Amino acid sequence: MPTSEYSKSLNLKDIKPEESSEIHEAEVFQTLLIEDVKYKTRLTKKFLNRKFYQPADPKQVYSFIPGTIKKIYAVKGKKVKAGDKLIDLEAMKMVNTIFAEDNYTVAEIYIKEGDMVPKSQILILFK
Repeated sequence: MPTSEYSKSLNLKDIKPEESSEIHEAEVFQTLLIEDVKYKTRLTKKFLNRKFYQPADPKQVYSFIPGTIKKIYAVKGKKVKAGDKLIDLEAMKMVNTIFAEDNYTVAEIYIKEGDMVPKSQILILFK
């Protein structure tokens, strides 16, 4: 797609809600402003109800795969250095070791050895 000085990419901040018409009560119409031209369009319910991106908090450790906690190396209140082992998580007969990414103090440990955890469950919280 060629670009020129007159082209403009679509930014989600450009989307402005507009009143829905009486004929299409279930539909939500949006007005998009692209290159100073207004376009009236419908956005799906799935798009309107989407979960917005939130950057990962480096002070929280989540499980990246469902599995069983085999060993916990971290202790509440103790300091950990970058590269220290935190947890051994067994998934599909493989042991995955989770390491500390930076120097932190362990504030809370939400799991214990032998727990089965789903994907994206918080495991450890740092101060």
